[in-house]
Amino acid sequence: MRAYSEYCRVDAEWLGSLPSHWDCKKIGALFSQRKEKVSDKDFAPLSVTKNGILPQLSNAAKSNDGDNRKLVRAGDFVINSRSDRKGSCGVSFLDGSVSLINIVLTPRQDWNSRYVHYLLRSHLFSEEYYHYGRGIVADLWTTRYSEMKNIYLPVPPCAEQDQIVRYLDWQVSKINKLIKAKKKQITLLDDLKRSVVNDAITHGLNPNVEMKSSGVVWLGDIPAHWTTIKLRQILTPVSIKNHPELPLLSVVREKGVIIRDVEDKDSNHNYIPDDLSGYKMVKKDQFAMNKMKAWQGSYGISNYTGIVSPAYYIFNVAFDNLKYFHYAIRSKVYVNFFAQASDGIRVGQWDLSIPKMKEIPFIVPPEDEQKAIVEYIPKACAKYDAGITRLTEEVALLEEYRAKLISDVVTGQIDVRGIEIPEYEYVEESDEESDEMDGADEEAEEQEE
Repeated sequence: MRAYSEYCRVDAEWLGSLPSHWDCKKIGALFSQRKEKVSDKDFAPLSVTKNGILPQLSNAAKSNDGDNRKLVRAGDFVINSRSDRKGSCGVSFLDGSVSLINIVLTPRQDWNSRYVHYLLRSHLFSEEYYHYGRGIVADLWTTRYSEMKNIYLPVPPCAEQDQIVRYLDWQVSKINKLIKAKKKQITLLDDLKRSVVNDAITHGLNPNVEMKSSGVVWLGDIPAHWTTIKLRQILTPVSIKNHPELPLLSVVREKGVIIRDVEDKDSNHNYIPDDLSGYKMVKKDQFAMNKMKAWQGSYGISNYTGIVSPAYYIFNVAFDNLKYFHYAIRSKVYVNFFAQASDGIRVGQWDLSIPKMKEIPFIVPPEDEQKAIVEYIPKACAKYDAGITRLTEEVALLEEYRAKLISDVVTGQIDVRGIEIPEYEYVEESDEESDEMDGADEEAEEQEE
């Protein structure tokens, strides 16, 4: 790939130089701010996500702003002004409404909306946009339109915008296809790993052992000499607050209880209040649970002492082998139990019922078999873990390459004129549910108590 033959410096540090025949104008000259307020009853709610502007899913956490939202028209660019939602933006291809925290811009001139979409969602623009932000809290600030309108944007000729879009759609589709293939492999490996764990904690390690009915149709048979108790016999709820000096922890479905990286603004999407005295303390070896995400597996034994959202459940665990308990309770078997014990109108905000949870059966092998299972699982899963790690690293490299390619092309560092675009299958960036919805769920939880 080659650069343009001639460049000139522009009054925008984030751009540096642009092709000499490109224009460079402030956002305020290119867009006007749309501030019309509407109701979500008249204009369907949209979500402003890292995957662009999408129809709000029925299971997304809803705010109480239904009659006080901003109008969005197809072709408008929408960006979340908060730094903790970095990268949540895009050109909307739908009419609808968004939360007031978002800035809505409507173009003053003819643009290729796909070029605008690529440009304003690029890593370079994102860094420049949030550079203008301000606020009281170090890791949570807002960029206002009054600052945003002074940012300079590159303006290629219209025909060149069209070619840039054709080229990027082609190249990004190839990258997206590779990423999706690798993510599918990760899912398959994760399923195999979960099967190993599920089989070990429901059937043990001896394939010739005598079996008996578990009493649960979808669970099937368990070893005849294993016993079953209720969770209420081993879990005791606790609630200790006023320890804001302790580190923040998160409870996630992939790993259970982890230390929350408050410095990583790109992945730290959930609001952190200034006053943490209301947060609950979790001690090492206690069981912590996100009650609204229990049906997804967001819980586990903590290896740390810290604090979590006041909406979470914390339990002391009267069970000797906590490693076995952790493996067992986080297996798909128990995720199904917790799903059945959760209630709610919207799937994404199911709330775990403590009375129902207390009646969940817990299968208990003899102590020597618990130890054997705990030793077996990491060894049996090692090959799957290695494959998942390798594929995850490959996905990260592809995503990094995609981001750089987009930034280089939309800012004129690469000349794509004259490149013939073959026929290809267009592949969207992601089919996954937006992280904004997870973040909104937890923000709602943190306000509950």
